[in-house]
Amino acid sequence: MKKPLILTVVSLVLTLASCGGQPSSSSSAPASKTYFSLWNECSSLTALKNYVEDVTNKDSKNYIPVEDRIATFDMDGTFIGELYPTYFEYNMLEYRVLEDPSYKDKAPDDVVQVAQNIRDFVREGTKLPDHFDMVHAYAAAKAYSGMSLAEFDSYVKEYAKNTPNGFEGMTYATSFYKPMLEVFDYLEDYQFTYYVVSGSDRFICRALVDSLGIPSNRVIGMDVTLKASNQGEEEGVNYTMKPEEYLVRTDELIIKNLKTNKVKQIAQEIGKVPVLSFGNSSGDSAMHNYCLGNQTYKSDAFMLVADDDARDHANLAEGARRQKIWEESNYHVISMKNDFKTIYGEGVKKVDFKF
Repeated sequence: MKKPLILTVVSLVLTLASCGGQPSSSSSAPASKTYFSLWNECSSLTALKNYVEDVTNKDSKNYIPVEDRIATFDMDGTFIGELYPTYFEYNMLEYRVLEDPSYKDKAPDDVVQVAQNIRDFVREGTKLPDHFDMVHAYAAAKAYSGMSLAEFDSYVKEYAKNTPNGFEGMTYATSFYKPMLEVFDYLEDYQFTYYVVSGSDRFICRALVDSLGIPSNRVIGMDVTLKASNQGEEEGVNYTMKPEEYLVRTDELIIKNLKTNKVKQIAQEIGKVPVLSFGNSSGDSAMHNYCLGNQTYKSDAFMLVADDDARDHANLAEGARRQKIWEESNYHVISMKNDFKTIYGEGVKKVDFKF
């Protein structure tokens, strides 16, 4: 049945009025939906819209089939607050080891030292030890060893109810960059499948993005070895898990998911080279380059720069340094200061740190 002419005209008007990513007649995205209401007009957004409209247009030479529309996103500092000067998982480890009454007196000395390093870095500005990402990873594996996956998930979500130091009006659990969530919405409507590929613990990431409805099987992160609750020291290849058992974390680190490790994990778990990649740090460059090296499809990469010290706790000198590097690497730069109308949403206020 043909649509009445007036409905066709209204649909066309709504499509033209949409402020972001208007689909062509060959696209499968909603024709009348408004996108990117939290963004200013900017080169990064224009680049994203132009790319998506091109590769989802069946008449384009760059058309990408739905099954190959793969996008990867770093987490901390890309779509959730990095909450300068440190990460959520660093903050949580500091609490676990130095304050949590159920654990603080049980922590090994080396783990206590790592937690103290974090505290001194945040409060005193002291330099973290070299290769601290790995130092932290080994300490975190020990600090949460023995927890079941359900216990750990609850622990993360409970800690995430806290208000991040230096802010009012939000919790860790709600500290998402609201404009970046609109990117998820946009890509999903254009039938992209997006994955979270983070250096943070996989199960921390799963707990934090659960409220966004991101399936757990689309979250890749740092991993520790798991074992059955009654497995003891027996190797998993020799042990048969019982129906009444459950999985627990161990203190054995498998992988810290940074740099080329991200690429390895993408290849192993997704099995396809992404066509879009989003990040914010040098730990994401390998993932971006893997994407840009896609031999089959047109691809693109975006780096977010924390350059807003009015609405966020940004290190402006570091932001400027990174922006120069990202531009030289042919990544599109997203400026939090210039491109976002809001960062965390209404009612969130940056305040002084309190210790």
